[in-house]
Amino acid sequence: MLGACLLLLTTIILIVNAFSSKDNQVVSTINDFLATSLNGENSYASYLSEHESASKPDTTIVIDATQYAHVNGTEFEVLQVEGIEGSALYTGETGTVQWDFEVKQAGLYQLEVLYYPVEGKSSSIERIIAIDGIVPFEEAQFIQFDRLWNNELSEIKVDNQGNELRPRQVEAPRWTTKLVQDSNGYITEPFQFYFSKGIHSLSFQASREPMILKELKLMQQQVVPTYETLLQQYEQAGIVETSGVQLRVEGESAIVKSSPTLYPVSERTSAAVSPYSASLIKINTIGGFNWRMPGQWVEWEVDVPTDGLYNLSFVTQQNWVRGIYSTRKLYIDGQVPFQEMNAVGFKYKSGYRLETLGADDKPYLYHFTAGKHSIRMEVTLGPFAELISEVEDSLYELNSTYRSILMITGTKPDEYRDYQLTSKIPNLIENLTKERNRLTAVAAQLKLLADGSSDQEALLKTMTVQLNEMIEKPENIHRKLNEYKTNTGGLGTWVQKAREHPLEIDAILLTSPDEKIKVDGLGLIAKATHEVKTFANSFFIDYNSIGNVSDATDQRTITVWIGSGRDQANTMKAMIDETFTSETGINVNLKLVQMHTLLPATLAGQGPDVAMQIENDIPVNFAMRNSSVDLTQFEDFAEVATRFRSSAVVPYQYSDGVYALPEQQTFNMLFYRKDVLEELGLEVPTTWDEVSSLLAVLSKNHMEFGMPQVQQAAVQGQNIPPNSLFAALLFQNGGQFYRNDGKESDLDSRLAIETFKTWTEYYTDYKLEREYDFANRFRTGQMPIGIADYTLYNQLTVFAPEIRGLWGFAPMPGTLQEDGSINRQVPSGGSSVMMLEKAEDKEAAWQFMKWWTSDETQAKFGREMEGLMGAAARYPTANINALDSLPWPVADYKQLKEQFQYVVGIPEVPGGYFTGRHLFNAFYKTVIGQIEAREALMDYTGYIQDEIDNKREEFGLPQ
Repeated sequence: MLGACLLLLTTIILIVNAFSSKDNQVVSTINDFLATSLNGENSYASYLSEHESASKPDTTIVIDATQYAHVNGTEFEVLQVEGIEGSALYTGETGTVQWDFEVKQAGLYQLEVLYYPVEGKSSSIERIIAIDGIVPFEEAQFIQFDRLWNNELSEIKVDNQGNELRPRQVEAPRWTTKLVQDSNGYITEPFQFYFSKGIHSLSFQASREPMILKELKLMQQQVVPTYETLLQQYEQAGIVETSGVQLRVEGESAIVKSSPTLYPVSERTSAAVSPYSASLIKINTIGGFNWRMPGQWVEWEVDVPTDGLYNLSFVTQQNWVRGIYSTRKLYIDGQVPFQEMNAVGFKYKSGYRLETLGADDKPYLYHFTAGKHSIRMEVTLGPFAELISEVEDSLYELNSTYRSILMITGTKPDEYRDYQLTSKIPNLIENLTKERNRLTAVAAQLKLLADGSSDQEALLKTMTVQLNEMIEKPENIHRKLNEYKTNTGGLGTWVQKAREHPLEIDAILLTSPDEKIKVDGLGLIAKATHEVKTFANSFFIDYNSIGNVSDATDQRTITVWIGSGRDQANTMKAMIDETFTSETGINVNLKLVQMHTLLPATLAGQGPDVAMQIENDIPVNFAMRNSSVDLTQFEDFAEVATRFRSSAVVPYQYSDGVYALPEQQTFNMLFYRKDVLEELGLEVPTTWDEVSSLLAVLSKNHMEFGMPQVQQAAVQGQNIPPNSLFAALLFQNGGQFYRNDGKESDLDSRLAIETFKTWTEYYTDYKLEREYDFANRFRTGQMPIGIADYTLYNQLTVFAPEIRGLWGFAPMPGTLQEDGSINRQVPSGGSSVMMLEKAEDKEAAWQFMKWWTSDETQAKFGREMEGLMGAAARYPTANINALDSLPWPVADYKQLKEQFQYVVGIPEVPGGYFTGRHLFNAFYKTVIGQIEAREALMDYTGYIQDEIDNKREEFGLPQ
């Protein structure tokens, strides 16, 4: 259960057959809080202000994790674990554990946790903390515990082109202590929890990933001295400066990181990095844009030869954050050496530079004893933390104000009408004034921190100027609503970007104060020489080929095309070389190409053996032209097909054959804003009748429901799949797109016509928007509920931090059946991997396709991509078991799996590309042209049927 991370586990089984009512009461109380703490009033700042007069007792309360009072759930075991004395408590990714303890001195305490990040699904561990059954403040809902990562191999691997390969990151778990703090980084000091004198309880409710707990401590963190105080201590202790020592630690040699995204990278834009090559890829730095989010850290080890005082320098690049600076917190052997290291600023500058830490042009001195020491740098928002938090709070208030105005004026107010907003919205001017003053103060503070004006304050000033105009002339507020919405959207982007503090490290230099540091490659001549070399090499290097390239005629080799980004291709190639070629002996030449060239390349005889990440309509279109391979000819196809839901295979079936394997499968979910629905007194709808009732309330309040957009072709000739809402309504009512084995369109059936009429009425009767930016409108609350592809979840997680915890998603609304059940069927989309008929070694190509779509490979690739690019890149794999192993929060994944039961595939037929195209035309003829729905659909169904007939005749298929 715990995998290979734990050694020699001797399990002491904790049998939990029944739970007391008190257990359930704890969980119920926590959930009640989560349901009611959506208004921002239960913040940590408010919590602290309530207890600002409380003392901070200099005492420590130790809680043994195994001595719990209650648990709720079955994923708990008491274990004896090698590497630490005594037993520890395993906690899964669901359930709640509670400890009772006595506090003898009332006051504020910090919470330190000793834990082991047992193997899970590769994402951060997350817990909800409650005291006496109550979550004390909002931020305590999202307490994160880091996993530990390192390079899988101690040496960098090199491909047969001489390029170094990005090292794969693997978990390197160890017992770790962590002071509980804000995962957003807005509060730079650990949380303080208030306890009165007496008996109290502390609860951990699992949200994501398992962990092992050893002990919890309520304590006070040791006070960190200032640098001046530390210097005096050095003098009193007789610690002197060293001489003649110069140590260099390469950035890419980091021994442990907090995230798999913090892998060593290749830097080819500068001659200052080491190792350097103008032609080959060298893994020579670490960090960069991936190392930008608060809380991420990287740790190095240095072997110091002599006891004494040293200077600390970095060969670094920070060319991302203008105006302000990228901030890091520095630890030596797990401790911040002095207060100034709580926020070390790296200002913007183009290119690499040597940065020696110090103040007033005088380098700081650091004491190191002889032997090995750790140096850790952690992303922190430093002095910007409170400012960014203020802007995020302001953004939430401004969006709330926008919704209040929207409920009166609508999205398109009459500019000549007086809406009397100041009398209808209590404290409107006071609220606008408060936010104007808040943003003005933040802009002034930013200017002070940046030593001058910067682009960071420009948007804040724009917002304050508009707020000024609205305050001075409230009768014009409704005329400025669109501009107001645009500026608040920009403010949301500002919050997201301001939290990002990237930094790239080439080397750490630990030197004696008398040493002069020289870094090669920083001069103008070196830069010019580098540019000339890279330009010359661009004529000879094939940048489309990824990793090892085989041209041997005596070895089995296949060519695979991929149409995604270079990061994905590099990850895939590393996996191919590591686990496919090494096990099968089949070489793979992976090429990164634009997939629209697949058809002309195939016609010219220059296509690949296997094409990956292709759209759903392509395999059948190639099959009709005898250009793709029927995979059912392989003996083990039936076994391979069980990896996917049958709905995922449907688009690739043609004439009793299957011409591709699913890679990704996506479908719609219902996204909703918890806070806005609560304000309106609405529940999440489960049926379309409930949606109709909800639409009436939203319309009354000038808010919107987001239906799937009616897509147009981005370029001429592009395939348009049938609208996903129409398809869902059609399937839920027992309809279909084609009949008679795909020979006829079924859109002229009575059921399809009624479904089409229902679909268009949402836009004619309820005036729903056809095209919109759902993410932005959802963020502001203008569109507090809507239907969108489930992958939007990943975007919102990163894109809209200010509404974290205020939204969720649920299965699609369904159609009530005669037996009382609800049919929630939805169509699926996705991509596939296809074998081309020209492939000479079809058995080798099949071996590759089986390997690529296997449980292990898909799960590993999904985790690698999320590790590489963050949560926004969570992979929507079509493999059932692989999807189960990706790091979704438990509650959200439960919703996703429920909807997955109702996913339906849309078949592809000859001429079927006309279906989506003419369904689109019929829709606009009805909604815009005001033609009766039945007449419009019947007209265009005729065109669809004609194209199906023509294609069947063209390919010699029975009519």
